[in-house]
Amino acid sequence: MRRIKGLNAARKALSRLAPVESYPVSASLRRRLKELFGTDEPEQAVKIIIDEVRRRGDAAIFDLTAKIDGVKLTSLEVPKKELSKAYKKVDDELTSALKLAAGRIGTFHNAQKENIWHELSAGDTGQLIRPLERVGIYVPGGTASYPSTVLMTAVPARVAGVNEVILATPPGKDGSVPPATLVAADIAVVDRVFRIGGAQAIAALAYGTESVPKVDKICGPGNIFVVLAKKLVYGAVAIDGLQGPSEVMIIADDTAKAEYCAADLLAQAEHDPLAAAILITTSRKLADEVDRELKKQMAGLSRQSIIAASLERGLIALVSSLDEAVELANIYAPEHLYLMVEDADACLKKVTNAGCVLIGDAATVALGDYIAGPSHVLPTGGTARFSSPLNITDFIKFINTIAIGEAELKRLGKAAVALAREEGLDAHAQAIERRLQSG
Repeated sequence: MRRIKGLNAARKALSRLAPVESYPVSASLRRRLKELFGTDEPEQAVKIIIDEVRRRGDAAIFDLTAKIDGVKLTSLEVPKKELSKAYKKVDDELTSALKLAAGRIGTFHNAQKENIWHELSAGDTGQLIRPLERVGIYVPGGTASYPSTVLMTAVPARVAGVNEVILATPPGKDGSVPPATLVAADIAVVDRVFRIGGAQAIAALAYGTESVPKVDKICGPGNIFVVLAKKLVYGAVAIDGLQGPSEVMIIADDTAKAEYCAADLLAQAEHDPLAAAILITTSRKLADEVDRELKKQMAGLSRQSIIAASLERGLIALVSSLDEAVELANIYAPEHLYLMVEDADACLKKVTNAGCVLIGDAATVALGDYIAGPSHVLPTGGTARFSSPLNITDFIKFINTIAIGEAELKRLGKAAVALAREEGLDAHAQAIERRLQSG
């Protein structure tokens, strides 16, 4: 990991691009895109994929899945009976863990619902709350299984009262969906599961095909092609955000345990070569100890090459005070902010930008990823400056109501007419004046 010293150097090192633009594209990927789509630009390739799905529907999905993933599908939807059968392929301990996680996720989001689910009535105006009718959740897959993401997206949607939840996830080379993903979908009461991945899955959910229903909103993380597709279909459908590579920033003082700091940096680094692992500390001694712990703990881990690539981009910054550390956190707006300091409450009061803040030695990011309760779908790439973690408000909408009576019409009408005349909207003014005259 790089080592830097001082606020100004750290501020410069932590400046970043917009999330989608921050993905480096390898030469091999560009060659592959050129071969498949005649362009080496990911966004142009995604536009081609989206256009194909819009024009040709299911046929395009079958062709694109064979072309991109090398998987020849015979059907897109996973039959309900496969979800039931999947339990036999998953050990009881994992099933119990998924049920425990689902329960905690539901408890957290039900508490949120109780806190915010209050329809407003302010005299002659008000606000209704209505859940979305149908949402699509995207869960990465293909070479791996992410049942936790199924729970972290589908459970909040169900708590919010969404009528229909559709899951899209990439198929494996044999065309199947991992059993653990199917068990999680069943536990989370997902209505339909489709074995579709990448940009074609996003396009299918956004515009609908013969098999895949059009949804109102798409939620969930994915690779560069999923992120670009979500960006391009926004407007035809709502999206939860443009989640990129995972991030952790640890703020630590001399009371922090180096072994814990290193463990969480490694846990984040194993997600992706582009994952960000950052330590901001006031203690040179701790920085040195964390460096040693990283080397020690990395031995024997199964994803060493991915971790090594991530840590090459990682950072240890030495600053003079915790105030400077929090200032850097607010500038960087990390997905995960871990406060390993003696007076965490004092730091927490100054935090303005973060997706999730973890406090205390026991609160490892990994618990948040799987079982703590809040959704692990969090803003990345600095978008925590203006966006929130996935939660039930992603699955509801607010509808304003106006019920103006005669008395209020007389009181407000003249002012509204003045505003309409100033804007040159005579018909607006007339609509009010006719009522005033009639009254």
